[in-house]
Amino acid sequence: MAVSIQKFESALGAEVVGLDLSRPVGHKSFELVRDAYEAHSVLLFRDQQLTPQQHIDFSRRFGKLEIHVLNQWCHAEHPEILIVSNIKEQGRNIGVPHAGRYWHTDLSYMVAPSRGSLLYAIEIPERDGRALGDTRFTSTVAAYDALPDSIKEQIADLRATFSLSHHRSKLMADGADENPLTEEQLAKVPLAVHKIVQEHPVTGRKCLFVNEGHAVEILDMPEDEGRELLEMLCRHAIEPEFVYRHRWRAGDLLMWDNVSTQHIAEFDYALPERRYLMRTTLEGVALA
Repeated sequence: MAVSIQKFESALGAEVVGLDLSRPVGHKSFELVRDAYEAHSVLLFRDQQLTPQQHIDFSRRFGKLEIHVLNQWCHAEHPEILIVSNIKEQGRNIGVPHAGRYWHTDLSYMVAPSRGSLLYAIEIPERDGRALGDTRFTSTVAAYDALPDSIKEQIADLRATFSLSHHRSKLMADGADENPLTEEQLAKVPLAVHKIVQEHPVTGRKCLFVNEGHAVEILDMPEDEGRELLEMLCRHAIEPEFVYRHRWRAGDLLMWDNVSTQHIAEFDYALPERRYLMRTTLEGVALA
């Protein structure tokens, strides 16, 4: 079957049809996929049957992989893979149980946030024949483009702080069962500072780089004024016209760009409804 790209009827996203990722991907097909990735920010590959190593091998075609700072939930044999799951064994979570509870970009709390992520679905919860645990994505490019010129001018050179500790504090305040970060993990995630407006490293498009999950405050502004602006930008970034909603199926591989998108997971399921996914993370570069 010839490989084709079928764009979604939304501000971002497309499905790649006709590609079996368990087999070697030829140069021509890979170039088509890579171009689609830069053009659409989110790519879907349905009905895949991947081993962890095949997942890793395909991911590495896009760049170097990083080991997640929350390494207690990395795959025991393949540390490049982060387990995302609500499943417990012997009373302990086997993967990140609260991944994606707030709008965020992966690892935006790092000095060098991840370039992208590739998430492979193995078990998807269902109820009455309906898949649960959808993921919504928003285009930070479309969100920036839609800002009034006056706001674009105001935020052009502003910077914000981003923090993993801030994110985990939000989780605990909302009742999530979270263990404290270790000293080693804390050392890897000092407070990061990024410009609110980022230029995409490949396309050059301007992106609105703030999110409710990791952004703490805007610098060089009065506290109240900065908080109001940050909240307004976070609300604006997730307006429905910028959003694609993905309904998962087992065998889906979904990859996304972490500069030109934000995402959030739906937590409309609970054990014994099981969710089990594996994620690889593309290493990024330090942002301005």
